[in-house]
Amino acid sequence: MKRTLVTLAMLSLAACASAPTTYGPANGSDRGWSQTRIEQDRFRIRFEAGSDMAFDEVELMALRRAAEVTLEQGGEWFLVTSRNAEGNDRNPVGVSTGIGISTGSRGYSSRGVGIGLNFDASAGEKSVSLEVLVRSGPRPQDVRVYDAREILANAAGR
Repeated sequence: MKRTLVTLAMLSLAACASAPTTYGPANGSDRGWSQTRIEQDRFRIRFEAGSDMAFDEVELMALRRAAEVTLEQGGEWFLVTSRNAEGNDRNPVGVSTGIGISTGSRGYSSRGVGIGLNFDASAGEKSVSLEVLVRSGPRPQDVRVYDAREILANAAGR
């Protein structure tokens, strides 16, 4: 019985494991980038990732896509006009334990130990959305302005 429970727990863990997040278009999946053209030079870029990526990595992937879009549109730099991060860093698998002792009438008593597993499919999922303006020419000194080529050079290999 004990071996069966352990086997079932391991199979459940394997079923909850997700593939690592990779850089690429989402294409109907829940991971990767998507983009929407809002105006001629304004885009909304979204990158969604799983628990294998930290928020700063997810943001870098969104910035990477914004840089690619900027260069595709003939721009040199982009201005982030809005930024939104959603999700959490919770572990998708939780373990809990419990100990119980009870005493009844006539001297009867019982003791028990329990172990519980909790599976949270949305734990660790995160996304970053950027709204960007594609621009060329002299670049203003603003913390919301990014050089497209620099972003791509720094994001290479990730």
